[in-house]
Amino acid sequence: MRVDGRLSFGIKTSPMSTTYEDVLSVWREADAIPEIEHAWLWDHFLPLFRDPSEPIHEGWTMLSALAAQTERLKLGLIVTSSAVRPPAVLAKMAATVDVISGGRLVFGIGVGGTQQPADVDNPAIREYEAYGLPLLRPAEGIQRLAETCAIVRQMWTGQPFDFHGRRFRLTGAICRPTPIQRPGPPIMIGGWGIKTLRVVAEHADVWNVPGPPHLTIDEIVRCLGVLDEHCVAIGRDPADITRSSQIIVSYDDATSTRAIIRELIDAGFTHIVLGLPTPYPEGVVRWAVDELIAPTVDLSDSR
Repeated sequence: MRVDGRLSFGIKTSPMSTTYEDVLSVWREADAIPEIEHAWLWDHFLPLFRDPSEPIHEGWTMLSALAAQTERLKLGLIVTSSAVRPPAVLAKMAATVDVISGGRLVFGIGVGGTQQPADVDNPAIREYEAYGLPLLRPAEGIQRLAETCAIVRQMWTGQPFDFHGRRFRLTGAICRPTPIQRPGPPIMIGGWGIKTLRVVAEHADVWNVPGPPHLTIDEIVRCLGVLDEHCVAIGRDPADITRSSQIIVSYDDATSTRAIIRELIDAGFTHIVLGLPTPYPEGVVRWAVDELIAPTVDLSDSR
């Protein structure tokens, strides 16, 4: 998925409080509907804002299974936490999924959980403490993200290399087989802080940001301006980066969801991800196309 400026729609099935079979059913339905071009999971080990005893599946292992069970959809995680897996290991996992999928992976990555001020609700604390994961300061997390992107790109060349950064040191790292996509899967970076957007400008093919109500359209537009400034500062054309946003679908209020989609498109976003809450209604993907996408855009113009 290199940048072509064309509007595309996808679905996201956060694999909590559901079963593998139910997620697979939704992905198979999406795979058969051409208006849906990509599908996504997430990267969490505990349910967010729910009872921690509720079931939740690990993202990369489920993604590998879904890659083997679908044929057309671009696929990935929005987004992998760079705090959870060493970058060389993650690059190897991603290369394997790209091979299994026949070259359909989009490599989503973000800072992951970091320390926050005491007065800020931080859902990462419970999750990271439960799994023995470190919570770094934000600046350290951004540094880790940048080095992860650099290592992953280098791993996908298939050539042995050493890496000596501030966060990671590798000796004789190598990844074979390489991904099917050359020079590698597109990198999607999720996040919206000023320093994170600098990493986006330096490394990303796609930038993803949560849409309303998590961020307002005005806040997102301000982020767009910051990203454009970073791109200009490093001599990169801002148009080289696909603008992607994810929103949570309301099954009971399609009108409000359609309005958000329209606002995002008007703001310059061409990669729209529809988060489908559980439980999934029968035929949920067809419903999303008929009730959310088709009334909002001329699908003939986006293909």
